[in-house]
Amino acid sequence: MRLPFLLAVSLLVAACQSATPPSEPSCRCLPESAHVPVPQPLPAAPRGEWVGQPATWHELPGWATDRLDEALPALARSCPLLTARYREWQSPCAALPAPTATASEVRRWATTWLTPWQLFARLADTLQAEGLLTGYFEPVIAASRMPRPGYTVPIHAPPPDLVTVALESVAPETQFLRLKGRVEGNRLIPYWSRGEITAQGAAFTAPVLFWAKDAVDLFFVHIQGAARLRLAEGGEARIGYADHNGHPYRSIGRALIDAGELPPHGASLAAIRAWLDRHPERRDALLATNPSYVFFRELAPPRGDPAIDGPIGTLGVPLVAGRSVAVDPQGFPLGAPLWLAAESAPQPLNRLVVAQDTGGAIRGGLRGDFYWGSGEEAGQLAGRTRATARWWLLWPKEATPPLVLLPHLPAATKR
Repeated sequence: MRLPFLLAVSLLVAACQSATPPSEPSCRCLPESAHVPVPQPLPAAPRGEWVGQPATWHELPGWATDRLDEALPALARSCPLLTARYREWQSPCAALPAPTATASEVRRWATTWLTPWQLFARLADTLQAEGLLTGYFEPVIAASRMPRPGYTVPIHAPPPDLVTVALESVAPETQFLRLKGRVEGNRLIPYWSRGEITAQGAAFTAPVLFWAKDAVDLFFVHIQGAARLRLAEGGEARIGYADHNGHPYRSIGRALIDAGELPPHGASLAAIRAWLDRHPERRDALLATNPSYVFFRELAPPRGDPAIDGPIGTLGVPLVAGRSVAVDPQGFPLGAPLWLAAESAPQPLNRLVVAQDTGGAIRGGLRGDFYWGSGEEAGQLAGRTRATARWWLLWPKEATPPLVLLPHLPAATKR
């Protein structure tokens, strides 16, 4: 295997960072295993650094009014990881209020045990206090366990010929990359693209878990990485990300804008669906402009309130609607509580959230993806979420967070 090929495939995997148009849901096509940064001195880095400065609680917008008790399920699910990775979290997690605690009791717990640190992204000589916030959700689509009239679109499990190569043991800088391909003779070549997989039809070798009713619905499930299935046989099932074909995510909204089919800043989920309804003969060609393809696994069926028991995130626990976020694990400690301040996303989001997920497009800067929940309404909110946001890391008192620490900064150094 030649090194130039490996580097090319690495770039393909990394390319899932491609920007989405203003209103299209962000790419969820590349969840990864949990990687938590180890506290260490960080020299100047080419892609920038996450740095922090101690703050006070009154600096957090909405701190006095947020329903902090709504974040308790997410906090409780993160504590096992935090206590396993960071000794300083053992006492705060042991003192975490009971599930029935009030917002005031959670606020008292936070101020007793934690300190807020405002986060900045350092790029060259500039400190950025704001980053991009987008939204994602769990679609709910119609499906069947068996092929039947009207249910003909396969939902695939990983194929047997998909090869994954991890090079971090010999090239540590590739620790967040996974090379994907298939073996042809004695060569590893890129795996089939979305268009190539679709064109193969029944000849494609991946097992079929379910059969979806609508190809466009399933396409957006590929972007989000998880879904609830309303089964033709009755009841529900849930699927989650299992693997991907290694191709970069490309926005079909951006493709429509570039082709002059949609106006700039007009690629909302509703606008894309309306265009597809008007041009059914061009559907497959448009969907194929996104070569990324996701494979799934069946998860435990939904139980109880789907707002509290959402899909499984990178942390390995169910996401909580309105309280779980996806982050870049190279900058945010996975599992940690964060304070989010976004004034127009599409409504003010000044609240306590928990870093419980990752995503292929969630990279660099102060980048975050807000989990809105399941279903159509959550999808509409996710599709409209694109805003600037400020972040504070909440970390145990008297402990050093895994950040580059800054002295007090004059306002002029931040932007």
